[in-house]
Amino acid sequence: MKNKIAVIIGHPNPESYCNALAQAYTKGAKSSGADVRVIDLGQIEFTPNLKYGYHKRTDLEPDLVAAQETIRWADHLVFVYPNWWGSMPAIMKGFFDRVLLPGFAFNSKPNSLLTKPLLKGKTARLIVTMDTPLWYYYLFLKRANFLIMKSNILHYIGIKPVKTTVIPMVKFKTREVLDQRLLKVEGLGAKRG
Repeated sequence: MKNKIAVIIGHPNPESYCNALAQAYTKGAKSSGADVRVIDLGQIEFTPNLKYGYHKRTDLEPDLVAAQETIRWADHLVFVYPNWWGSMPAIMKGFFDRVLLPGFAFNSKPNSLLTKPLLKGKTARLIVTMDTPLWYYYLFLKRANFLIMKSNILHYIGIKPVKTTVIPMVKFKTREVLDQRLLKVEGLGAKRG
């Protein structure tokens, strides 16, 4: 059972439904005895632009140093964010660019295109909201966001398995239905999954 959980909120607005989902998951996980740390990307201070790529080192801001420590500490990562333009919000992409660096998340192998993932042994869950109907997301958008998050980012750095919880059509749901979803996500947290 996962005892150390990092909840990463990828919505920049603290009053968002994503934030409420993250709070619900955290409440459930804590109620089951898990130790939970929250990284709220809308509340921490950092420049999301990896200005020089990997060609020149950019020192990490204190909040990013703390975020790396939380990721290193956790055995389960929960990412709560909206699907915007078929992907994640810019603040979340910038967070990955700045935090998941060589030497922390992966190492390059000399004279090879292959890399060595450094965050093995961790699992993850994506809790994703969207206004898009689920059938449209799967049929026409080809689950692009999940492919990026699972294969291109999390699996690449060693985090497996990655499970998903999707809440589609958010803007069309009643408050009652949204509150029921919060309870389900709280239950997920209680199961630490």
